[in-house]
Amino acid sequence: MNLLERELHYTLGDTLPEVGEALSVAPGVRWIRMTLPFALNHINLWLLRDSIDGEHGKIQGWTVVDCCIARDESRAQWEQIFETQLQGMPILRVIVTHMHPDHIGLADFICKRWNAPLWISATDYNVARLLTSKTSSDSGAGGDMAADFLVMHGVTNAEVIAEIRSRNSYYADMVPAVPDTYVRMMDGDTVMIGGHAWRCISGYGHAPEHIALYCADLNLLIGGDMMLPRISTNVSVHAGEPDANSLRLFLDSIAKFNALPADALGLPSHGKPFTGIHRRVEQLQEHHRDRLAELMEGCAVRPLSAAEGMLIMFKRELDSHQMTFAMGETVAHLNLLMFEGQLKRTRGADGVYRFGLPTT
Repeated sequence: MNLLERELHYTLGDTLPEVGEALSVAPGVRWIRMTLPFALNHINLWLLRDSIDGEHGKIQGWTVVDCCIARDESRAQWEQIFETQLQGMPILRVIVTHMHPDHIGLADFICKRWNAPLWISATDYNVARLLTSKTSSDSGAGGDMAADFLVMHGVTNAEVIAEIRSRNSYYADMVPAVPDTYVRMMDGDTVMIGGHAWRCISGYGHAPEHIALYCADLNLLIGGDMMLPRISTNVSVHAGEPDANSLRLFLDSIAKFNALPADALGLPSHGKPFTGIHRRVEQLQEHHRDRLAELMEGCAVRPLSAAEGMLIMFKRELDSHQMTFAMGETVAHLNLLMFEGQLKRTRGADGVYRFGLPTT
């Protein structure tokens, strides 16, 4: 456990759900953990006891929150969950916090399996629909747009650029389909689940329109990727929106969690259930403040490309998958400094953007 984590409290200690099982974390709330084939090697999913009105009275069942990427191992684990963890009741609804593959990848599979509706923000639904198209440029994670964006920000490794340029169906491979229809979730909406009111809290900077859910009755926050206890959420600028101020959007979004009770239990998408959300907001603010200061110090010596700035922010060796995220995050920090007038962006004769101190 690192020093920052010692300021938080893991309510279940090191206890984790077994593969194919669900662990109770609160009345009517169960925790599922599935593996991912990345450096970030797991995702947390949630089962909430629920009921809906049917033709012959209330139908008892479950709401699922988030779904994992589409792959055979995850489908098999879901089938095991369906067989052994639902107490003979159906899935009634699928909520997806945002459109990233580890969250929406198997939504279509679960929705079709149980004839259950998908609930998600409109922005994330439509972005997911676009990216599941095999003709999509896949600008967030691969394809020509992503490769050209990295070159424009100073990446020179021809092998890495070629690999990213070849990722024409990177998203669609992990999200082969999304349901044809959905129910829209918006900031401030109340979703009734199992007799409890869950309030939607929108978040920006990590995904187009991430939705976290807070239940005052249970004092629980399903924070998705906006409130993680151990790692800092990736906050990136992508090729499709190259002038986004993603980091400012993210910092403004997480400040909303300060309005929750200090003892609220956070249920994150990665990591373990924890209390200390207010302190975690401060930690994330401090983390990004430190990264901004490092970049300012480097750019004060000479104008830097994002690829050069990435070496300041990320001092460990990165594979091409991690580098894509690291570059997006570096651009997010540089863009914030640019929009706040602390840095000026110029484009050189080589076509590369560099960030340096404004000239007087």
